[in-house]
Parts: sequence; C-alpha cells; structure tokens
Amino acid sequence: MTTRRKFIQGAAVVPAAALATPALAQDTIRWRMQTYAGPSLAAEVIVPAIDMFNKIAGDRMQIELFFADQLVPTGELFQAMQRGTIDAVQSDDDSMASPTEVTVFGGYFPFGSRYSLDVPVLFNQYGLNEIWDEEYSAVGVKHISAGAWDPCHFATKDPIRSLADLEGKRIFTFPTAGRFLTRFGVVPVNLPWEDIEVAMQTGELDGIAWSGITEDYTVGWADVTNYFLTNNISGAWAGSFFANMERWNELPEDLQTLFRVCCDQSHYYRQWWYWGGEANLRVNGDKLELTTIPDEEWATVEAAAQEFWEEIAAESETKRRVVDIFKKYNADMVKAGRPYRYG
Repeated sequence: MTTRRKFIQGAAVVPAAALATPALAQDTIRWRMQTYAGPSLAAEVIVPAIDMFNKIAGDRMQIELFFADQLVPTGELFQAMQRGTIDAVQSDDDSMASPTEVTVFGGYFPFGSRYSLDVPVLFNQYGLNEIWDEEYSAVGVKHISAGAWDPCHFATKDPIRSLADLEGKRIFTFPTAGRFLTRFGVVPVNLPWEDIEVAMQTGELDGIAWSGITEDYTVGWADVTNYFLTNNISGAWAGSFFANMERWNELPEDLQTLFRVCCDQSHYYRQWWYWGGEANLRVNGDKLELTTIPDEEWATVEAAAQEFWEEIAAESETKRRVVDIFKKYNADMVKAGRPYRYG
C-alpha cells in the first residue's frame, strides 16, 4: 500500500450495522472482522452473512465488521489477524500479503479457473483445503472456508482490441496477476482500494483488472472507465474467511459451526449474484462498451499462463503440489467436455 491508515482514524468510521447493535451482556463474545471490500461491495459480499450470524448468535456472540483499510491497510490484514488485533478476515491470500506458500494462488491465479464453480471443487474435491489448512495452521491462523467471486476482466479508458493495446497501460490489479501481466507490457499499480476511482479520473491509472463487470458497476468504476474487455485471465477470484487461531479455538463448537454455515451462505450468494450480474450487465449495461481480443491471439496469453505455472511450481514443493492439482483439475475438465469446457 502507498498510504497507511492510522488505527484510530479507521476505527472512527464504524459500519452502520455496528452502530445499530443493541446492548449486550458482559460475557458476550465480541469479534472484530475486516474485509478486503469497500462499503458498496461489502454490502453484497459480506454484510448479509455477518448480519445473519449476529442475528442467530444473539447475546452469545457478535461480530463487528469493518471495511477495506478501516482498521489496518489491506496489505497488513494477515499480520493484524495473526497478532490478534483483528479476530477474523475476509480476503484473498495475495491481497493480505499472507506469508505462506499458497499466497500466489489466492485472488486471480492466471487461468487457474474457468468458471466460479471451479474454485469450490478445487478446494473441496481436489485437495486444496488440506494444503491451505496445513499452511495457515503453521502460522497461527485458521483457514475457515474458500469460495469464488467474479472473473478478472479489464475495464479501461481506451479500448483493448489486441495484445498490443495493453502495452504500457497502468493497471490496478492483484500482485500475482500483475506479475503475470507484465509479460504483455502491463504496468501493475498498487493503490488503496478507496483511491482507485480518483486515480482513474486523474490519469494515474489507465485501467483496472481487479474484477468483473458486476463490481465495475457496483463500486462506481464503470463511471470512470469506458470499455470492458470480455477476455479474462481468470474465471473466478479465489478468496477465503480466516480467523486468529486462538480466537477460533476459544469458540464453542456450535458457534464455529454457525460461522461456517454463514460463510457457506455467503459463498452461495456470490455464485448467483456474480454469475447473473456478469451476464445482465454485458447485455443491459449502458456505461461500458464491450471489446474482445480475437481467440487466436488470446491463445498466446493462455499458453504463457502455462509457462507461468511452471515458474511458480519451481519455487517450492508446496507450490508444485498446488500447481499439479490445477493441472490435473483442468485436464479433467477438458476431458469431461461440454459444459465443463468448450473448445
């Protein structure tokens, strides 16, 4: 992050839901949780789940939710949670600078998924859950649940109709996605989430590769960009719910179960909210003109992703295990054919 938020400044901005929380008994368990998302996006991707948890848990436990950078910068979320400054976090591994071997696979791992359903299958049926549990348990953090968000597309000031149009473009994106996109001349820029709209208006940024079209409209980025590239470098953002291990272990089993259920409800909500939203706004949205890079040219990007995977896999044994799972999964999907993979 290029700026830091002082704790007292962030803490002064309290979500409306927190202000409305009734007086609680002295023995009520209280957690503070921070999400990667700003207020407008958090209203969809996390607030309903936390409201549900608080309503059901009642006087037994309440979670106070904070939005992007309110207590600590997003890049310091892991450290704050590990120390216990924050009890729980919703983020991808990449954005919160997790010091684990799986960090590069959070957020948008290039072409790791084609559709949003790929993410929960990779975690629940192909073994990623076990690897994430190993990595986070070793550093005092509980990995609770992983799920999918939206695909990764470009929203830009100028149209992108060929790979050459990406050359020199200053793009706000995730660390690993940015590392991959430098192969095509993209200049990755890292800024606080809340500063992106102004950076687009002032010309500090040429575009955004941080979301799909649903978020572009929801958070206001469609108001400061003109074009939306239909090609994507990942079919779904992979993010998770995490908690400080000590705080998690202190919870009674039924409250742990309730939290997991609310996380699952959040994952389910995003499956249809994003899937339907992406299609609806492509068809009916009136703010962004759609552009496409031809398939034969985009195939070179997909081929480069396979080389990128091998570079990542060579960095450690754990990364090799994860890459091998991605390779196995995607090969299975191709063999399965339609509707799992087309072409």
